[in-house]
Amino acid sequence: MDSNSKASNSQNPKPQIPQPMKDRDFLNHLEAYLAKRDGVDKLLKISRYATKIILSSSALPETLTLTGRLRSFESSVGLSRKAFRLGKFVQDVNALRNSHFYSKQDLLLSLIAYGGEGLYYFVEQFVWLSKSGLIDAKHSRRLQKVSAWAEFIGYIGSISLKFRDLKGLIEDEACLETSIEISVVSGIGCNEEEQKLKKIKEKKVMKKLSIVQDFADGLMVLADIRDGKGRLSAPFVLSCAGLLSALISTHKNWISC
Repeated sequence: MDSNSKASNSQNPKPQIPQPMKDRDFLNHLEAYLAKRDGVDKLLKISRYATKIILSSSALPETLTLTGRLRSFESSVGLSRKAFRLGKFVQDVNALRNSHFYSKQDLLLSLIAYGGEGLYYFVEQFVWLSKSGLIDAKHSRRLQKVSAWAEFIGYIGSISLKFRDLKGLIEDEACLETSIEISVVSGIGCNEEEQKLKKIKEKKVMKKLSIVQDFADGLMVLADIRDGKGRLSAPFVLSCAGLLSALISTHKNWISC
């Protein structure tokens, strides 16, 4: 599961989204992307869930040697991704410290979003130590349950904050469109407003993608909490949700670096 940028930029009423990147050399851009922890993590996530889709679709016979290798690869990548979460809870601590809360609702939702995500990342460190053999494996299941619940609670706060931010963007978009219409009727130039409107539309798209990502990850976490029971907990459905989340994350990280 992943909650990359789960509640990012949600502490301000007008969240800042990275500006469109300038054209630059692909290899230099790729180097900058791979230098980030999240960049490598999301590539691993794509490879893991693409593999899970192949395995859950029954496209390959169980007796095939390749099937066993893919299962081993998927398991190994899953464990490797947990190592990338070492110390990641600090980003949520700092996000809360640097936040400016304009209402009690802001404070509450931010505590739920950042607190849930921070606890998730903190516990995941011990899940990794358990799976890697340093901590007794008997603690693994309990740790995973705590981790899943913390992540799920974090998504509730994150999605709430992002819907609030999206509402603000829609209101700003409507105001700018009205201003542009008045300027056009009056014969006044409105290049600056048009540029602002373009940026707001881009922010709105990114915010919607971020909400879709949170719902996809939340679906996987809910399946973990319910031990894989339920209509939406089929392996193929969860694998598709994981791949969708990974692709959205990769896109966001790519344009931000």
